[in-house]
Amino acid sequence: MKILKFGGTSVGTAESISNVVEIIVRAKAEGPIVAVCSAMGGITNKLLAVGEKARNGEEFLEDLREIEQRHHAVIRALLKPGLQNKALIAVKVRMNALEEILYGVQALSELSWATLDKITAFGELLSNEMVAEIVTHSGHRAIFTDARDLLRTDSNFGSATVDKEASEALITSWYKGESDAVPIVTGFIAANSLGQTTTLGRGGSDYTAALLGSALDAEEVQIWTDVDGFMTADPRRVKKAYPLQNLTYEEAMELCYFGAKVIYPPTMLPAVAKRIPITVKNTFNPESPGTTVMHIPDSGKGLIKGIASIDDVCLINVQGSGMIGSKGVSSRLFSAMAGAGVNIMLITQASSEHSISLCVAPEQVETARAAIEEAFELERMRGRIEPPEVVTGLSILAVVGENMRHTIGISGKLFRTLGRNGVNVAAIAQGSSERNISVVVEKKALSKALNAVHDSLFLSSIKTVNAYLVGTGNIGAELIAQLRDSSEALAERHYLQIKVMGITNSRKMIFGEGDGIDLSDWKNTLDTKGENADIDRFIATANEHNLQNAVFVDNTSNTGIVAKYPEVFKAGLSIATCNKIGNSSSLQQYRDFRNAALKNGAVYHYETTVGAALPIIQTLNDLVMSGDKIVRIQAILSGTISFIFNKYQGDITFSEVVREAQEMGYTEPDPRDDLNGMDFARKMLILSREMGLETEPDNIEILPILPEACLKAPDLDSFYKELEKAEPYFAEMKNTAAAEGKKLRYIGKLEGEVIKIAPESVDASHPFYGLEGSDNIIAFSTERYNQGPLVVKGPGAGPQVTAAGVYADIIKVASA
Repeated sequence: MKILKFGGTSVGTAESISNVVEIIVRAKAEGPIVAVCSAMGGITNKLLAVGEKARNGEEFLEDLREIEQRHHAVIRALLKPGLQNKALIAVKVRMNALEEILYGVQALSELSWATLDKITAFGELLSNEMVAEIVTHSGHRAIFTDARDLLRTDSNFGSATVDKEASEALITSWYKGESDAVPIVTGFIAANSLGQTTTLGRGGSDYTAALLGSALDAEEVQIWTDVDGFMTADPRRVKKAYPLQNLTYEEAMELCYFGAKVIYPPTMLPAVAKRIPITVKNTFNPESPGTTVMHIPDSGKGLIKGIASIDDVCLINVQGSGMIGSKGVSSRLFSAMAGAGVNIMLITQASSEHSISLCVAPEQVETARAAIEEAFELERMRGRIEPPEVVTGLSILAVVGENMRHTIGISGKLFRTLGRNGVNVAAIAQGSSERNISVVVEKKALSKALNAVHDSLFLSSIKTVNAYLVGTGNIGAELIAQLRDSSEALAERHYLQIKVMGITNSRKMIFGEGDGIDLSDWKNTLDTKGENADIDRFIATANEHNLQNAVFVDNTSNTGIVAKYPEVFKAGLSIATCNKIGNSSSLQQYRDFRNAALKNGAVYHYETTVGAALPIIQTLNDLVMSGDKIVRIQAILSGTISFIFNKYQGDITFSEVVREAQEMGYTEPDPRDDLNGMDFARKMLILSREMGLETEPDNIEILPILPEACLKAPDLDSFYKELEKAEPYFAEMKNTAAAEGKKLRYIGKLEGEVIKIAPESVDASHPFYGLEGSDNIIAFSTERYNQGPLVVKGPGAGPQVTAAGVYADIIKVASA
């Protein structure tokens, strides 16, 4: 035996009812069934409105004609002309009876709850008679059954309480003679002992199905609706949400209470008592397996089952010194709330007993405030309890899962995820069952919080990073190309998606929606559709997007962009940058940036500021954090200078090598910006600060490569002329080194607290002797690496490797 319940959307149109009939026929072929149908979607509300119109003396016949026509349209669409008459007459008879009742209401100008129940019952009576006739003409005998003959209730009209014992006796007696047919039973409606029509309130049709299932010891109760079952989160807010295959009764009730409006929890109770599985399925996608709600936990299928939310709540804080150690305060508070009819959604109390916080719906805030003030009027007058504080604009996020019980670290991961994404938690609640952790957050941060938690707690198969790119020069353009070309592999192999949600340069800026900016044509989009660039507006828009795992990517060498880093961190965005200026200016700025990232739950990645894609900063941090002591650092951290010195051999002149380096894109537009050693010095400065040294830029000693005349040349042409004049100077250094079997290198050294950068000749025993091309190299001599240095070596210049390093830093945001 299976009970199939179809909601209002399932019987809302001819097309959907056609699906319902197919589902009923298919289910009947597998065994006995009972079908329960709601009123057509929207009809119940229409009937309520019609009742109000009649009471107010307003015209209602046009509304009745609309209700009648909706049913006629279905009958004419699904039944052949010669088979429509019985169904059309049944609708007419019902509509005449409804019209008569409404005229009575109009005449008396009175609409009691009993009469309103009688009016709204017509929705189910009309739809179920119609569906029964359509099923019958599909080749399977169907019997319309009025649930008023099966369910007995009290006389609490509008939300009647069912007499389960009496109803079960009526159901079992009724079904004995109907097992070969398909009973089509009205949902939502019942009758009291006097035969008066009653309704079962919210979720009434689900309740009808559960009562039938319990009385008939059904194998399963199926709830057919317009979704594929319970989702891991609200799909309107979390695009990666997906249907759950199984839930326990308790998990389903928790999710429903916190906003997953799939089943109204109290309606499940008759099925829960008999441990009958409840399966939620989609009428419009019947092949989907749906979600089965059952007694047995789905062990081993993940700790978290779903994340639900209540969009709009208010937090009321009751606090005062008079509450500490005082007996009965909680009882008085909750009694006051109950007496005022205030529903409390969440409660939390500090262990100090100094405060109690509770969440209520916005429309009940003033009622709750007044009740609290009245209940504690004496304490307030004596200053022992403060006036209740109300915080508005909040939401509740609830993480639910049976397997969370006794599992260490779930709460820590939840709060770390929220903090990491800049989501402030106003209140926390967790029941002793441990299957639910609820947090109160700002309403404007709810979507970000839901997506971040969904990603973090393994509900999403693919994690998402939302990137805002600044700078579209050589490095920026190359980064975009790498993001575009590797997106599929990143998702398939590493379950990570990077969405570019904003791009800006010095002229234009654009923003993405949904899946982000299409990187296949980003240049054209930026040029033709971009708005005028404004870095403040760019940051503000990223903040307004309020996306999880958001990262601001600085691909520039612009001091103005660096000055905006505090605002970026304050907006809750992480930063990935290749811009050395930020960490190599004042020591205070370096500290401020790191502290701002920490304070705002963001991460600050700048690996490429020292050695492009080489893991130099990471290696240094690993050494320091593991307790090793750095004795000495030697490094060549200029790919430009490395290329020039490696190329400067034989008959080629120094100026020719510099020109070649510039043509290949290894140097800045003015090569002196590389050859003056300042870029190198910035990198050594950053390394010293990562070691914990309090180093300022003027603490570094730089012995320049270039003669003074080259450095002071007024323009680029003059510079190259001076460089040609200085060839004897460079040739002497080269030849002297060659004569001694050595090679020229420009080496930075950090020993103790002294940093020096100078040209040096090294022999074959030195780790830098064999350096080739534009490679960078760094040697860490430490207390542990005392027999030989730890060496990191590889390409240290060029857009490709620098962009690759920035790309790696962006990826780190997902795992932070």
